Amino acid sequence: MKVLRFLLPALLALLSLGLAAPAHASDTYVAPLSGGAEIPARDTLARGVAVIHVSDDALNYRLIAANIDNVVAAHIHLGGADVNGPVVAHLFGPAAPGGGMSAGVLATGTITVDDLTGPLDGQPLSVLIDAIEAGEAYVNVHTNDGVAPTNTGPGDFPGGEIRGQLG
Repeated sequence: MKVLRFLLPALLALLSLGLAAPAHASDTYVAPLSGGAEIPARDTLARGVAVIHVSDDALNYRLIAANIDNVVAAHIHLGGADVNGPVVAHLFGPAAPGGGMSAGVLATGTITVDDLTGPLDGQPLSVLIDAIEAGEAYVNVHTNDGVAPTNTGPGDFPGGEIRGQLG
């Protein structure tokens, strides 16, 4: 049953982007998101999926999450599965802390070369695509309940509550 609850959002994301049969395997990248993939791991019921489709000069994305509270931001970061890395593209936010429960589509949009930031600022979009293909990019969803101290549990992980490698 857990697998079905996780796969359903991914399938819906693919269908909603019209990507059920991509022309090339490298046209679409998916990141299943969970607290266990965070560094350090997070004890949370939150789950999600990020789907990115490469077009000629842009990355079109859809970010879906369930069982998550107080989402304040989501980004693509550079880094392997075992490290925390810098933000290179914004997917969601910033939003005010303490926003409450989120479920379903958190964000959709398009990333162009002008949207790249951090170490990829001024670089071609192909550098991010190369990082994704090398397993060196991940999606991270950040939460904050707005009440000190931070990192007190689900809905209050400003460094990231759910994460997944793009691939």
